[in-house]
Amino acid sequence: ELPFPSQVIYNRVGKCGSRTVVLLLRILAEKHQFNLVSSDIHNKTRLTKHEQVDLMRNISTIPQPFLYTRHVHFLNFTRFRIEQPVYINIIRDPINRFLSNYFFRRFGDWRGEQNHLIRTPQMKDDERYLDINVCIMENYPECSNPRLFYIVPYFCGQHPQCREPGVWAVERAKQNVIENFLLVGILEELEDVLLLLERLLPHYFSDVLTIYKSPAFWKMGNLTGTVKKHMPTIEALQVLYQRMKYEYDFYNFIRDQFHLTKKKIGLKSVSQNSAHEPDFLRELALRTHEPLEEEEEEEEEEDVGQEDANICQEVESTFPGIDCPSNPNSVNFDKYAGLITPSEGSLHLTVEE
Repeated sequence: ELPFPSQVIYNRVGKCGSRTVVLLLRILAEKHQFNLVSSDIHNKTRLTKHEQVDLMRNISTIPQPFLYTRHVHFLNFTRFRIEQPVYINIIRDPINRFLSNYFFRRFGDWRGEQNHLIRTPQMKDDERYLDINVCIMENYPECSNPRLFYIVPYFCGQHPQCREPGVWAVERAKQNVIENFLLVGILEELEDVLLLLERLLPHYFSDVLTIYKSPAFWKMGNLTGTVKKHMPTIEALQVLYQRMKYEYDFYNFIRDQFHLTKKKIGLKSVSQNSAHEPDFLRELALRTHEPLEEEEEEEEEEDVGQEDANICQEVESTFPGIDCPSNPNSVNFDKYAGLITPSEGSLHLTVEE
């Protein structure tokens, strides 16, 4: 008998910890025997009507129970008379997300000093070494709207107006969250997000906290973090905050909803300023744990299989004796997904031949 719900979509938002969650899902899919379909398409969040219908029909044919994940703006299945799956997602403080992407594009992460040259090879030095304060204060496109209006469209959907910073898009995004998302968590409280997912979707997320807290998993996690990240001046941050007012309207709504959900099941929240004043601006970079990094969809398309290859390398470095295939497109994650097997409250690492 199928669990309910048996159709879940995680339309993951770039630079919001999704690579951490995808790695967890690979382990969980093997453990709990659900079908995980993780799309390699990173740079196509907006679709034509025909593309929407094709994608939704393809998703609906995945054997249940399934969890489908991709960087894609919300798809309204009901509009096309297709059964609507349950949605989940995670967002983070909008300025922090922007800063993480700004420096990650330029300088990469733990995978090596030359990582950025492979990731964005056509980026010229004057752009790569552009001071973030100059970018913000002189209104470069990367530090202005509509580029800064990034999170809301993931929840607003495929309507062209969803990409225009404004009240209409924010209100539609909020309505979609209320009607279609089982949970939207905030990255600043990731452990509580995982705990809630474990309670709300046990067939998918049972034991996720045990795995997440395991030394083996953290060994992978500790290798991450965007390099060369530094804070803009307080003046630049204030300008950025004003430009991102609609993103913050939505983020504050999600944070309040998330804390309300936590309160209903008896989880305490850290005290928050009810007026949502931007007190955090000076210490923003220190607040959020940097999860496993991934390219966001606006940037250059990576080779198919690159994300899988990166995760495979993390598994390889954590579990000596396991070799990744030389061809990143032939990575067989059936072999690696069951490596971490919780048993009797402790973790046993097993290697399949």
